[in-house]
Amino acid sequence: MNAARPMRNRVTPTGEIVAVDLRGAWMGNRGILHRDTEVVRFHASALWIICVLRQGDRRVPQWAPGHYTVLFFHDEAVALAAGHRPCASCRRDAYDAYRRAWSAAAGLDTAPRAAEIDRQLHGERIVRGTHRRRFHPYDWADLPAGAFARLDTGPALVLSDALVPWTTRGYAGRLPRPVRGAAEVITPPSTLAVLRAGYLPQIDATAGTAPVP
Repeated sequence: MNAARPMRNRVTPTGEIVAVDLRGAWMGNRGILHRDTEVVRFHASALWIICVLRQGDRRVPQWAPGHYTVLFFHDEAVALAAGHRPCASCRRDAYDAYRRAWSAAAGLDTAPRAAEIDRQLHGERIVRGTHRRRFHPYDWADLPAGAFARLDTGPALVLSDALVPWTTRGYAGRLPRPVRGAAEVITPPSTLAVLRAGYLPQIDATAGTAPVP
């Protein structure tokens, strides 16, 4: 008997939705993207969130008509790079920590509302009027651990002294982190600032030495 083919519900660091076997540590939501069991839209709104896989005994239906499309992320660093942010409901502590770091980075007296965060991130992750992903130039030296940058071979996680390439099978190998020059960054600038201000994303242990909250 042939193994069941993977469903198209895994998200890459660049935000693409793909069909791979890689397991997810987090669940995600961009609205209703599917018809039957096929993804037919890239997103349905500016609300892109990162959720826990399970919340008590509640089971989230997959591919249900009229229900948001359930997505999965390898780890939180991947989810943040894709342009999502922590859910205010099932991940309240992480959401509050993300907002506090956002406020600290921006020099705000009060934390921004979810809708404000979502609008800002949406403009940073997608070229307006298209589904094309935006990338942002930054000096390698300015990138915080937990960010993602683009290499010729694909996305790579930034750690303090290394780059860890990411593939649809997970993290693979380590490369020296450049100490000078410009990087093409995947993680949205506002989330880069959040990471720089002290937010610690969950990173899969296979990446090696990584910040773990």
